[in-house]
Amino acid sequence: MSPVEQEKIPLFKKWRYWYWLVIGFLLLLIVLFYLFTKHFA
Repeated sequence: MSPVEQEKIPLFKKWRYWYWLVIGFLLLLIVLFYLFTKHFA
């Protein structure tokens, strides 16, 4: 296998999209935990 084949990024074409996905997911978790805390406070 050549190094280029090993470095293919799954699902998205650029790593930037993975970063945005992770940041968005973390923000979603923060909002959900905030709402969960407010509801049961």
